[in-house]
Amino acid sequence: MRLRHKPWANDMLADYPNYVIHDADHPENLRGKWAERFGNDQPIHIEIGMGKGQFIIESAKRHPEINYIGIERQSSVMVSALEKQIEEDLDNVWLLRENGRVLTDYFAPGEVDRIYLTFSDPWPKNRHEKRRLTYKDFLAVYEQLLHESGELHFKTDNQGLFEYSLASFSQYGMILDEVYLDLHASDFEDNVMTEYEEKFSEKGQRIYRVHAHFPPINH
Repeated sequence: MRLRHKPWANDMLADYPNYVIHDADHPENLRGKWAERFGNDQPIHIEIGMGKGQFIIESAKRHPEINYIGIERQSSVMVSALEKQIEEDLDNVWLLRENGRVLTDYFAPGEVDRIYLTFSDPWPKNRHEKRRLTYKDFLAVYEQLLHESGELHFKTDNQGLFEYSLASFSQYGMILDEVYLDLHASDFEDNVMTEYEEKFSEKGQRIYRVHAHFPPINH
């Protein structure tokens, strides 16, 4: 799907420093200090590639006892998440515009309690394997970010990417806690749908989900 360019997006994001953190704010200075930014010691959940923000904003609404950080590179997409946050004015969510840096620049080891990957780009061609967010190099980063008891939650409609991801997790040494081959036909509770999920499920497409964690011995 082609991204519609919004030339005004960067200006809008800059106009809301109470909701959005971007490069000009030097987010690397928040590394290890996110609890101070939120003003509490609640668990921190991050979504990598939050898109238009439906998942992160709705999750924050449902769970005020958890702090959320939505991470997105594309300003033209991120403004949709900002619009949702402006309407809701939630104090347990920040939007982080990340522009190509390694996430370990923004988070200290063990600072994150859960990572969400929701409907990530499948990058189906073999030569693009290293761009998949479930590739081993990304898993190494997630392992550093997550607390010893932390979890990775992955959800997609793409069967090929799901199968690849299960294999990638297993080969890396991760432990698969829950695997859903048809999420909407399961007894899973408190599922928060993304925009893509709503679209695909309405067409009858199966949604896949897995929860996994890194064994403590790797930390």
